[in-house]
Amino acid sequence: MTKKYVLLFLFFLSIHIFPQPQPTLSSSEIKLALKKLDVLGSVLYIAAHPDDENTSVISYLAKGKLLRTGYLSLTRGDGGQNLIGTEQSEQLGVIRTQELLEARKRDGGEQFFTRAIDFGYTKSSSETFEFWEKEKILSDVVWVIRKFRPDIIITRFPATGEGGHGHHTASAILALEAFDLANDPTAFPEQLKYVSVWQPRRVFWNAWLSALQNANIDLSRIPSLNLGEFNSLLGKSYTEISAISRSMHKSQGFGSSGIRNNILNYFLILKGDSVKNDMFEGIDLSWNKVDGGKGIHSLIQKTINEFNNENPSASLDNLFLIYEKISNLKDEYWKEVKLKEITELIRSCSGIWIEAIAENEFISIGDTLKVKSSIVNRSDISLSFSSVSLRNLTKGYIENTQLIKGEPSLYNLNTLISENTPISQPYWLQSDHQVGMFDINDQFLAGLPEENPKLICDFIVNYKNNSISFSVPVYYRLTDPVDGEVYKPIVITPPVTVNLDKEIYFLSDKSGKEVKVTLQSFKSFSSGKIILNSSNGWKIEPTEINFQFDKKNQKKDFYVKITPAINQTYSELSAKILVDGISFSKSFIRIEYKHILPQTIFYEAKSKLELFNFEKDGVKKIGYIVGSGDKIPDFLTDLGFDVTIMDDKHFSSNNLEQYDAIITGIRAYNTRENLSAIHKELVKYVEAGGTLISQYNTTGDLVTEPGVLPLKLSRDRVTDENSEVEILDNSHQVFNKPFKIIKEDFNGWIQERGLYFPNEWDKSYKALLSMNDKGETAKTGSLLVAKYGKGTFIYSGLSFFREIPAGVEGAIKLFINLLYANK
Repeated sequence: MTKKYVLLFLFFLSIHIFPQPQPTLSSSEIKLALKKLDVLGSVLYIAAHPDDENTSVISYLAKGKLLRTGYLSLTRGDGGQNLIGTEQSEQLGVIRTQELLEARKRDGGEQFFTRAIDFGYTKSSSETFEFWEKEKILSDVVWVIRKFRPDIIITRFPATGEGGHGHHTASAILALEAFDLANDPTAFPEQLKYVSVWQPRRVFWNAWLSALQNANIDLSRIPSLNLGEFNSLLGKSYTEISAISRSMHKSQGFGSSGIRNNILNYFLILKGDSVKNDMFEGIDLSWNKVDGGKGIHSLIQKTINEFNNENPSASLDNLFLIYEKISNLKDEYWKEVKLKEITELIRSCSGIWIEAIAENEFISIGDTLKVKSSIVNRSDISLSFSSVSLRNLTKGYIENTQLIKGEPSLYNLNTLISENTPISQPYWLQSDHQVGMFDINDQFLAGLPEENPKLICDFIVNYKNNSISFSVPVYYRLTDPVDGEVYKPIVITPPVTVNLDKEIYFLSDKSGKEVKVTLQSFKSFSSGKIILNSSNGWKIEPTEINFQFDKKNQKKDFYVKITPAINQTYSELSAKILVDGISFSKSFIRIEYKHILPQTIFYEAKSKLELFNFEKDGVKKIGYIVGSGDKIPDFLTDLGFDVTIMDDKHFSSNNLEQYDAIITGIRAYNTRENLSAIHKELVKYVEAGGTLISQYNTTGDLVTEPGVLPLKLSRDRVTDENSEVEILDNSHQVFNKPFKIIKEDFNGWIQERGLYFPNEWDKSYKALLSMNDKGETAKTGSLLVAKYGKGTFIYSGLSFFREIPAGVEGAIKLFINLLYANK
């Protein structure tokens, strides 16, 4: 093998770096990979959100039909709810991106995105396209099709609206339009500098059985797949694999059990040439479709027939012959795809393990990166290597070194991270963006789930007269006492970060508040000063603070006092630091859950300051029963209320009378099983004179009805955050104490008004608000209040959990008023 093949492969591999070390394939997995090497076909599944994809179909196509299978999710799920934490919006999108990547590791698919943002539920595609610039999102879909080159496209939803959510319908509309445009050189011609036009053969809808039956479609005349088939090489059915994949969507509570019986899915053709029973009818999936592919099929079959389960390395001679033939292909697309596959087969058959481990998880710009690289030959085959290097950073070792079985060859690699190196950041968050679209200008980033690692270690390995390159990102590794060996991606950081401990500070009087400022060092011997600024005349004491760090990975807390200006209820606090005369203003946000790789986001260090000056007479102590997680307890504490989180251990029916109000968090009646018993005590608490506020719950999996009197939840919602709101009783206490609530207080809301409103309720409830989306009838179930015994019960489907963390003044005043509904 010539040197040019090695260099060419390095270029192709650059977009296929795995996010953590790839385990060596087992013999059964190698056999399946050899079979996949002989299949040249691809499928692109298209829908709107994380969790929309049919993981059973992806598992079947990727691991059963052995096709290159991709999932294009138009959004990253930024607008959904979070069942495992309090992250919302962009940060939730970061979590769900990683959940999709974890799902794809399990079902064998590849992941893609457009720049569209999930801005919340919509009821039509036309409403969706008011926020998404259709041409830009369409260009992203066309780009992915041209780059991925699918033979067929499958949509999760129809273009006719039956999918309910406007994003769902929009995803199908875009898929159908992109099918026609991907092969049109006049459509988005700027892409053709990097890719060629491409025409998929067909588009199918992964149709719901009920929809087909209602349309009286003869199921015997359309393609179907038995997704419950069993794969003996994997020891699982595709529906079992699907359940493992879908269970990665933990932020949405989508843990699934495996299905072990036959399950048919049907596929209705939407565009393209007709078929009878096979979606791939008339599509060549063999090496015959590639110029120069002659002979590769027979070599693969020979390798499969001669494969020794107990000695996979015996296949290396054949694999290197296949590698060389693939390297000589003129078809750049299939060369790239199949070189990736054959390289992984060679690595696994030879038993090679490679890794590059950094001394620290975080490396500052201007600091030295220290890496210990290692390569181990775990087979009886004679192998050597002639180079190990950090790509584009260090020169490799040129000596030829024999790899002795079971003995690692270790090399230390050190390099300076230059001052102009970009810090680590999800690429779609590098620029400010509008409500419905991320601002992404780099065509090479379009469609990618995340940016490729900046730190990559390359190894050149020699076998007989052949050379091949293996690559692995640089990681940080630790041994966790519970989880064992844990790998984490390397994060490139500023030398020092500055965090204000909250995104928004709420003040309840003019006396001011103490704010914690946290510095974290990522470089030894850093010193400088913090500079703080505020707007609208708010006072900060002090405005400058000197600091010094002797070691990296240290934290120091400083405290400043903020005091409101006269007649100014809003301000913005910002912080920056000067280190060696250079200004930095990034805060450090870390997202860590065990089912995904840890994620780091660097935001500008700034916070909102809002004053709500009111007397807390009669309401001081609040009990909060947390549901799926929200930030309202912190908000109440900020305002000076004494908040107790009432978990299972701290709930006692004997001391409920101590609380001036009790609040159940979002989806508490969906997620807290013990509420079925606790609710009875809460009803008694209200009857005895307490105030109970229940926030929104979904209609499914209710442990008990959330009202003290009967009410029935529905799927009614108002998705337009600017929709008209009518106050039905201006004299009611919740609109008058301690704040006067007027119509203008419903201006400036975000994402939605509310969701899952009751549509039936006991006559003792009083509906206080009326609202509706355009073209719909008025919904009056968003805020219901009932006197019960001596107390008051409130049920609200309003999206306080979104509005309050965003600092929406009118929503905050209304929520405070609810606390005083019985005073």
